[in-house]
Parts: sequence; C-alpha cells; structure tokens
Amino acid sequence: MRDLASVALAAEQVGAAERCLELTVAHAREWVQFGRPIGSFQAVKHRLADAYVQVEAARSIALGAAYAAAEGAADLPRFAAAAKSACSEAFSAVAGEMIQLHGGTGITWEHDAHRYFKRAHGSAQLLGAPAEHRRRLATELSLTIRQIT
Repeated sequence: MRDLASVALAAEQVGAAERCLELTVAHAREWVQFGRPIGSFQAVKHRLADAYVQVEAARSIALGAAYAAAEGAADLPRFAAAAKSACSEAFSAVAGEMIQLHGGTGITWEHDAHRYFKRAHGSAQLLGAPAEHRRRLATELSLTIRQIT
C-alpha cells in the first residue's frame, strides 16, 4: 500500500512542480527590471531551464512508476522508491526556485509561492524522506544483484 501511495504522491508532486514552473515563467516574462523582463537575463533563463529539466525528469520517473503500479509489476517497490525520491526532490527544488525568482513577492501572503514551498517540503517527508526511499531502492537492488550472482 505504501508503494501505491508513494506513486500517487509522486504524480501530485510532478503536477505541483509543473505549476510552480508555469507561474515562475509567467512572472519572468512580466516582471521588468533594468528596463527589460527578468526572463530575458541569461542567469534567469538558465535557472528556468534547469527547473524544466527537473520537472520533465520527475514526470518520466513518475509515469514509469504509475505504469508499474497499473501492471502490478513485481518491481513496483523499486519504481515507487525511485519516483518518491526523485519527485520529492524535484518539487522542493522547483518550489525553491519559484521563491527565489519571485523575489520578495514569493515570501508574502499575497502570493501562492510560499504555499507551494511548504507543500513541497511537507510532502517530501510524507511516506518517508527521499533519503529513506533511496536506501530502500539500494536495498532492493543489492538483493537483486545477490540473486543474480
């Protein structure tokens, strides 16, 4: 049951991380600093590109875990552990970038950024922290290797 819940939570985290990225890209297009939108600055573009890569990588692993869950695959524990760990870390990272790129607005009650940030860090601990899931994954893989050799 924990594996199925982890897969579902990973999917939620991917969706929330994607929404954080959407809001941040929209803000970067609109907010003007030094006479031009902040999204036109190379440093901001790189941060947004990195966040995009994190979201897409998390989406891939979440979809793989969802497929394993739907198929009732025997290696679901591995997929669930990998998805929960990767998606938790991606959501936390993208929510952190959202706070940073929104500047002072991101930490006020007038903007939703702080809610995403809190949800990211809370959901990362739900059903086990990312490090715990990586340990689970390492244990599963070492057992598999022992069986093969």
